Amino acid sequence: MDNDKNILGIMSGTSLDGLDLTICSFWESGKKWIYRIHAAETIPYTGNWIKKLNSAPHMSGIDLLNLHQEYGQFLADNARNFIQTSGLNVDLISSHGHTVFHQPEAGFTMQAGDPQVIATSTGITTAGDFRKMDVLLGGQGAPLVPVGDQYLFGEYDFCLNLGGFANISYQPDEKRLARDVCPVNIILNHLAAELDLPYDRDGFAGRSGNVSETLLGALNSIDYYHIAGPGSLGREWMEYEFMPVIRDFNLPVTDILRTLYEHISFQIARQIRRGAKVLVTGGGAYNQFLVERIREISRGNIIIPSNDLIEYKEALIFAFLGLLRLLKKNNCFASVTGASRDSCCGVIYRS
Repeated sequence: MDNDKNILGIMSGTSLDGLDLTICSFWESGKKWIYRIHAAETIPYTGNWIKKLNSAPHMSGIDLLNLHQEYGQFLADNARNFIQTSGLNVDLISSHGHTVFHQPEAGFTMQAGDPQVIATSTGITTAGDFRKMDVLLGGQGAPLVPVGDQYLFGEYDFCLNLGGFANISYQPDEKRLARDVCPVNIILNHLAAELDLPYDRDGFAGRSGNVSETLLGALNSIDYYHIAGPGSLGREWMEYEFMPVIRDFNLPVTDILRTLYEHISFQIARQIRRGAKVLVTGGGAYNQFLVERIREISRGNIIIPSNDLIEYKEALIFAFLGLLRLLKKNNCFASVTGASRDSCCGVIYRS
């Protein structure tokens, strides 16, 4: 693929902040790739779409299939409008979709937003279904971003994303390692809603509360935090493992939030080497209190980049994963997911 090819990356995270779109191009330079972001935009979800996507795991089979197609059309329409507004030509669309089910231990994962609908509607070749092959190879199917971390951001000791869940990647030797760390915005936003807030801006509500040492101890004792090696988290884990611990405590919401900030920061600090250079992206990078606590507890060299990278790094990397898929190069590391081998994940859909 020539250097003048433009790729549109589309990402929707578990926190339902909105749909991230970015048009990028990439150049290979030795073992590193150079990227350029040409245009980027976030499309906020309407209340109707938030309701639909939240209810997706509980839909009947026929309703879920309908959503898969309807959401694919939603992605296609927004992609087409974004491309038109940007005035750029796009040669490939690379779409993550929106995760509805993620149960790698049961051998399946499902992202809504049919890529064939995107390809057919836009007339542009589309890459999608990135997680499925790795799960079938015995892996977690996640996180996939570490491939981009290695090739695009290899100058950092750690790459930390603070999205719906925190995930981190690093390379201690010849193999990249990574894991989902803990819930972040998916739980902070849920509790902020109980205070009639869309989210806890700068951690203001959490900062006003008090740490409950008993709740903190209970959260830190959850089994997942004591399992070494690859690990990924999803909505099901949140519902059945994490939320019941919080419900056992009858505390003011601000105290729960304050305790969660401590919990999140502690779990992230466990992964970071003191003094290490840490690139922090995702919506949580804007939360001043959260970043303060991570910096204080980890003693890491926490680096907050430009807004483009904070907001669009995952969409950028999914554009890159689509490029690697088109080039038939491995875009999923077994050292990260626990699969039986590295693989070239994703399916190419033609228009």
